[in-house]
Amino acid sequence: MKHGLAAVWMIFSAGLAQADLVYVGSQGTQLRALRFDADSGKLGAVGVVAEGLRPTWTVAHPQLPVLYAVDDNSARPGSVTAFAIDRSSGALRKLNEAPTGGNGATYLWLDAPSRTLLAANFGAGSAASIAVHADGSLGELVSTIKASGSGPHRRQASPHAHSAAVDPSGRYALVPDLGADRVFIYAFDRTTHALSPLPQAAHVFPTAPSVAGGDTSRAYVAPPGSGPRHLVFSADGRFVWLLNELTAEVTALRWDAQQGLLTPVQTLPTSSGNFTGVRSGAEILLSPDGRFVYVEDRGERSLVVYRVNAASGELSPVQRIASGGETPWGMAIHPSGRWLLVAHQRSGTVNVFRIDPATGLLTDTGEAAETPTPVSLTFVADN
Repeated sequence: MKHGLAAVWMIFSAGLAQADLVYVGSQGTQLRALRFDADSGKLGAVGVVAEGLRPTWTVAHPQLPVLYAVDDNSARPGSVTAFAIDRSSGALRKLNEAPTGGNGATYLWLDAPSRTLLAANFGAGSAASIAVHADGSLGELVSTIKASGSGPHRRQASPHAHSAAVDPSGRYALVPDLGADRVFIYAFDRTTHALSPLPQAAHVFPTAPSVAGGDTSRAYVAPPGSGPRHLVFSADGRFVWLLNELTAEVTALRWDAQQGLLTPVQTLPTSSGNFTGVRSGAEILLSPDGRFVYVEDRGERSLVVYRVNAASGELSPVQRIASGGETPWGMAIHPSGRWLLVAHQRSGTVNVFRIDPATGLLTDTGEAAETPTPVSLTFVADN
């Protein structure tokens, strides 16, 4: 029987030979890869492609066969490693690594126009910028900004930068901070790769609570205990949708790129009204056509689809569907816009959902691949 299964697996793997790669970040000490066939929606295992780091987050270079992975080990200073990708096999070859300027590196954002990698250090509560060479290898750590602040939740005793994103104008970096209940807004210089603090616009938030330590950095101030986690910009750059982890809420904000300011428009719960468990938001994504927002609700083990009002930035829920596993942590939309992959940290599976491009609705295909503690997913095209 074992030989029969092996033969079936060899045939299946051969069918995926030219499929896209999916790199799976995990909470273990191994980085793994899968193969995904965008015609059939089938997943196949490649195996372990890197070891010795805690690769909870990865990001791919958009033009070069290079993958960047954090080492999210709070026992040592945070770092990021650049790997050369062998697209035919999925194998990785280490190019070099660079420090992230703080413990608990948990998120990466690559700004391709400036060749700059932004890192969010959850443990240190800081954001950093790292130069990237023309060949995709890492340059020097250019800047690090450590935030201050706290919140009422037990996990908010200090700042915890959870992600980072450069706005479409290329002039600002937004850093959601779970511990400080803020989205910090930093100036970003694409020429020097540097982040720098901006003063708070006090007249915009006259009732904003003070930050521990008297910090006056510019920020959107979320309601106490929200725990900002990840965000996405609208297709036209006029709006931002922010996922709050601790309250499992999504907030629509208007983005003023001239002033560098965020103004709240709408807040919606991602959990259903009858849910009585611990609320927890995990991931938020925008469809490639900009018409739908997808949210991963970790507490309720569900996926929520929202339709975007392009004029106001407001969201309207159109679907709630079970995520297909335990503790959904990360997800990724295939570049075709036809598939959504969901990583389940506790049940150890990556599940495949089909996306209806007309309605945005999801269908669980039943296809899944086993992999230990998956928490993030990164697609790499096969050519």
